[in-house]
Amino acid sequence: MNSVDAMSLQRLLERRNEELASMIEIGKTLTSCLDIHNVLETIMKQVERLIKPKAWSLLLVDRDSGDLVFEIAVSKVGEKLRGYRLERGKGIAGWVALHGQPLLIPDVSKDDRFAVHIDEQVVFTTRSIVCVPMKIKDQVIGVIELVNSLEEPDFDESDISLVSTIADFAAIALDNARNYERINELVITDDLTGLFNSRHFGELIDIELDRSIRYKEEISLVFLDLDHFKSINDKHGHLVGSRILGEFGKLIGRHIRSSDMAARYGGDEFTIILPHTGKEQAVKMAENLLDIMKATKFISDDDQLIPLTASFGVAAYPDDADSRADLIKTADIAMYGAKEGGRAAVRGF
Repeated sequence: MNSVDAMSLQRLLERRNEELASMIEIGKTLTSCLDIHNVLETIMKQVERLIKPKAWSLLLVDRDSGDLVFEIAVSKVGEKLRGYRLERGKGIAGWVALHGQPLLIPDVSKDDRFAVHIDEQVVFTTRSIVCVPMKIKDQVIGVIELVNSLEEPDFDESDISLVSTIADFAAIALDNARNYERINELVITDDLTGLFNSRHFGELIDIELDRSIRYKEEISLVFLDLDHFKSINDKHGHLVGSRILGEFGKLIGRHIRSSDMAARYGGDEFTIILPHTGKEQAVKMAENLLDIMKATKFISDDDQLIPLTASFGVAAYPDDADSRADLIKTADIAMYGAKEGGRAAVRGF
């Protein structure tokens, strides 16, 4: 064996050892990790370590629309791509997602499937692409796409093989992480309304009140009870009553801030935790929610309009209480004050 052959063999062995080390690392991390962010970060590191593409992306299939969403976009224009949506079937990545087959495109200018408008939007020139699907039980959940610009060498079949192996690991890990998230959601979520359940509410109020005490910040608690809800069940039946509760839970979820936390406390009682919020601001939020309730058309199965209002009670730390029990008690007292005052009202403690 001459010196040139020996050097080539040495480089090949080094490459194989590096690939093996990466696969071991991927296997250890991805099969034991249940956090989606950490899973994606691990994939990113290993792709960069092994292939060093000019740019690459990981796109996940949106389960509602079927679109591909750029979850990771690593390049000088990565920030512009992150969150960008690509219609399923469109572009190289869309084709791979639709057909579930990998593609190696040496020259994208000669391929009609290439979505040139993306390059134009982010001011980037793509020459070659490797794109492989991430699949679970023959269902594509995303794709990994490697992109090279004009000045870089071509991809080859070994790149497809390597990225496909990474994609298989990644798909398993993402599926595990999503299943773990779904199980956690079932544990803490009320099935009917989609809001937190009362048990998790107890954990949340402890956490948020402790944080407010530690950092000397305000926190408010809203208690609300639907007015005359028993009459809805009596008149229209419990199935309609349950549907109305579910619709109302979704209404709350749409009209509170992302930092607020709403829960079904029990029956037709609900709570909303408002961190970093004083009582005056919380009262305004409750009044706005009451107005939205009044403007919303809740309909029975036989197309009858069902008027729906609630009685709201608001209490705050540190103005009204300095413990979890007192905060809940004072909000509850304020709610009963709203009921005794005629219902469909908001009362602060």
